[in-house]
Amino acid sequence: MKVQGKIIIVTGGADGIGAALCRRFAREGAAHVAVVDLNAEGAAKVAAEIGGSSYGVDVSNPSAVEAMVRAVETAHGRIDLLCQNAGVGGGEPDPDNAASAPDAVWNRAWGVNVMAHVYGARAALPGMIARREGYILNTVSAAGLLSQIGSAVYSTTKHAAIGFAESLAIAQGDLGIKVSVLCPQGVDTAMLRAGGGQEQPQNLDGVLSPDEVAEAVVQGLEAESFLILPHEIVRTYMQRKTADYDRWLGGMRRLRAKVLGRA
Repeated sequence: MKVQGKIIIVTGGADGIGAALCRRFAREGAAHVAVVDLNAEGAAKVAAEIGGSSYGVDVSNPSAVEAMVRAVETAHGRIDLLCQNAGVGGGEPDPDNAASAPDAVWNRAWGVNVMAHVYGARAALPGMIARREGYILNTVSAAGLLSQIGSAVYSTTKHAAIGFAESLAIAQGDLGIKVSVLCPQGVDTAMLRAGGGQEQPQNLDGVLSPDEVAEAVVQGLEAESFLILPHEIVRTYMQRKTADYDRWLGGMRRLRAKVLGRA
């Protein structure tokens, strides 16, 4: 799938990976890029830079997502590529209690990291199915394939996002609709900096720039790969995890102890 000539929606497009995707898609010759973000001012700034449109949307609100998708379809006739990139983090107040995050943190992460993907697909799929073509790219995280030390909230919701994307790929694959998941480790974004930066375990294999991630996305879309892994080492970690789950969990406990200064 080449981006040139495509009508594209990017959620979480005001900064970080989302903004980098918007700019790269514009450079690749996309016909139109709709920049979507809760930060309406930031989305408008990116849209003005690339000649796109902008929408201030809380992607955890199903009616708002539906209205945005309908607006893009009305203005441009179709949606070729839906990039669901918005995401939120959230750690545990008590590092020794994986269940200690309050319900509000769990509910917000569930709404943005999982249900937003459902709402976007629910809104965009009818048009794609009718045309028997389209592409959905969901930004998840390597945490959805592996885990995130210090955030059961993030790990759980990202695992759920992988499950939903797999279901989309299985159900829609014979209808001409492609699905990919973007699963990086450390990327130089506001979320990484808020989480403590370079010393976090997800960053030990190197922190990529958003532009480097956008390059991996363009390549992954052209290959139509389900897994887009800007950090290729994640594939090796997945293989180790499935080869010996107990050994992998033991290794993660040792890594956690090191991160907490207990090793």
